[in-house]
Amino acid sequence: MTAEQTGQRVQEALDRLAAHGAQETGEHLVRELMEMYGDGLTRLVRAVPPPALDRLLDDPVVAGLLVLHDLHPEDATARIRRALATLAEPVELSGYEPATGTARLRRTRGGCGCSEQDIETVLACHAPEVTALELEQAPQLLQISARPPSPAEAR
Repeated sequence: MTAEQTGQRVQEALDRLAAHGAQETGEHLVRELMEMYGDGLTRLVRAVPPPALDRLLDDPVVAGLLVLHDLHPEDATARIRRALATLAEPVELSGYEPATGTARLRRTRGGCGCSEQDIETVLACHAPEVTALELEQAPQLLQISARPPSPAEAR
């Protein structure tokens, strides 16, 4: 289950509680659990050796939890690059504007390996502060081949 799916399920549970007049209690419960999980994750991050932690950062669920609790050791730009490295096609980060949450990306090949939705999905866990994409397509390669014979040459 992804962090997005879990977030959706928690929101649905809170909505059901709100329908029964218990929204405040539900939100309090979520805050208490988040605080406990955050404390536990803080202790784990401190105890895990850096090479092992680096391997864990590639896991979207672990990365999402660390970002959620403000424990991820990398800044947003590094997390965006880490997320893009998991895609089926090379996509480069051209720039990131924290004030607007906009990531400017460039496909480095023809652009048929992953969709914009694929990019948004990997960024959602690794860099949820990215709220907008500007996706530049790679230039199409000029195909050079032998010219077919002209009608005069074909005779």
